[in-house]
Amino acid sequence: MRIPDWTPEQLSQPKELVDAILARRGGELLNIDKALLWSYPVASGWNVYMRNVRTGLSASRKLCELGICTVALLTGAHYEYHHHAPDYLKAGGTQAELDGLNRAIANAPDKGVQDEALDPMSRWVVQYAAQMTLNVKVDAGLFKQLQTQLNTTEIVELTTAIAAYNMVARLLVALEVSPEE
Repeated sequence: MRIPDWTPEQLSQPKELVDAILARRGGELLNIDKALLWSYPVASGWNVYMRNVRTGLSASRKLCELGICTVALLTGAHYEYHHHAPDYLKAGGTQAELDGLNRAIANAPDKGVQDEALDPMSRWVVQYAAQMTLNVKVDAGLFKQLQTQLNTTEIVELTTAIAAYNMVARLLVALEVSPEE
């Protein structure tokens, strides 16, 4: 990492904040937490926001994780992919689909995804995440396709997950946060 790991000896943070992060993480700080804890406002806001994005959405966890994995691969955020590919599998995805995602990433996914390992909805989600990540602007036709399968809340939540993990990717890549050993 380009900055030192946060420790309480280097910069004191309120016990409630550190305990809340530890609770969300299952008792151990991840490398990203050791970067964020250098700023109280960032770490406290991040913990609440990302907890809601990770566990509070009603949209399909599998589709959200697919969007997150797409962002990770497109941005080179290896840390993000390391953590979210297993979450995609836990949410019902398959290794064959992840392999299909990796192939799709190599073939201009913002223009369209054809890989047969992915069903039509998954192809649309990969293309949507790619357009959001690479182009910012999303094609009206693609958006209409998503609307045929997802309700408004699901679209807002999928979009939020993809956007949030674009934020995560930029922090991870800029600070060169690496996956835990």
